[in-house]
Amino acid sequence: MRQTTTEAFAALADLLGDRFTTAQAIRDQHAQSESHVISGPPDAVAFPRSTEEVSILLRIAHEHHIPVVGWGAGSSLEGHALAAHGGITVNFSQMAQLLEVRPEDMLVRVQPGITREALNTELRATGLFFPVDPGANASLGGMAATRASGTTAVRYGTMRDAVLALEVVLADGTVIRTGTAAPKSSAGYDLTALIVGSEGTLALITELTLRLQGQPEAVSAAVCAFPDMTSAVDCVIETIQSGVPMARIEFLDPAAVAACNAYSGQALPAAPHLLVEFHGSAAGVAEQAERFGEIAADQGCSGFQWAERAEDRAALWKMRHNAYPACLASRPNATSVITDVCVPISRLAEAVEETAADIAASPISGPILGHVGDGNFHAILLVEKGNAAEEHEAMRLAGRMAERALRLGGTVTGEHGIGMGKLGYMEAEHGAGWAVMGAVKRALDPRGILNPGKLLPPVQ
Repeated sequence: MRQTTTEAFAALADLLGDRFTTAQAIRDQHAQSESHVISGPPDAVAFPRSTEEVSILLRIAHEHHIPVVGWGAGSSLEGHALAAHGGITVNFSQMAQLLEVRPEDMLVRVQPGITREALNTELRATGLFFPVDPGANASLGGMAATRASGTTAVRYGTMRDAVLALEVVLADGTVIRTGTAAPKSSAGYDLTALIVGSEGTLALITELTLRLQGQPEAVSAAVCAFPDMTSAVDCVIETIQSGVPMARIEFLDPAAVAACNAYSGQALPAAPHLLVEFHGSAAGVAEQAERFGEIAADQGCSGFQWAERAEDRAALWKMRHNAYPACLASRPNATSVITDVCVPISRLAEAVEETAADIAASPISGPILGHVGDGNFHAILLVEKGNAAEEHEAMRLAGRMAERALRLGGTVTGEHGIGMGKLGYMEAEHGAGWAVMGAVKRALDPRGILNPGKLLPPVQ
């Protein structure tokens, strides 16, 4: 360890006490992720409890040129929170407070470490809820940093739509606030939007002001089977283009259905399925369900199963949220390359069909599922642990998905983000815009200490 790093770590130990550690076991925990990306552990891990502590930590790190990486729940899928260049991982689990609920304004202020499930538990008595649901019980700071979305994005939008304001700490320790509690603003650059999705490369988030939604009067959900993937995807496209206000519309291919059946004890037919949910008034939900039923019937849908009781809906969406571990369990001794793309809704059928054909012609399996209501779908490419040939094939398939999405006018990731895993596609998607992102990075973090090696062009 360099002398300057030793001095910095001594100062941080004085600041945080036993909440700053270089213990190997803790460091190793922060080298793990759900990603196929591999990285070594950080040199130290810090557990701040306040914005002031984060500010001092970054001031010290900036002075000594030490990399700093934010950590929420560790559920990111492209290696965002891994310490690619060592340094300090800042774990926000001890900054997890609900600071203020303002029901009259339908907003809430929270610290970044609180998870979406914990927030909604706190909100139960208010008649409000936070709608962004990526499946994993992610931290809200991490969700903002990666501009997460999920099953409800088709109706309620993504973190881009949900974040009204932020408190963040810049690379040199400066604390700023972006945005306000007002519903809209025309005052200058939208710094909130700049930080949301920046993956911790521009600042560390220490507080969020989030938009809430009212609990719907009525909720109804259903699962239905289709004769083939084209019919299921065409049903999605027609439903969206018809203006039916779906709360969720999720797709599972036959391989994903089989995995979910085995894992969750279901008995769905071995066919492509849609899982749908409607929110609104009782009359509105009934009308939406009827219209969707007509569209689905025209596409050859069968086996409609309604889930109107809360416990039945919970079981249905638990099955969907458990699809990833279910797919992993479907192949013993397997790991996965899980990837996502997003395309215009008019090109969704083409994207899914070509992806399915690629996987069918491959020696590895890859269940397809996703939030197809907004053109976003995933492939869980299953590879035998330690099998280099299968790993190479999975990366080839993932690359084909990314290139296909760009060809169809879409993006290489609808919600997983870039991190390290998809860094190689940024120039192809953004062209000269990627260099502009690099210029913004240099302006806000001239020493390059914030999450280096992620999202942005390599430092020349």
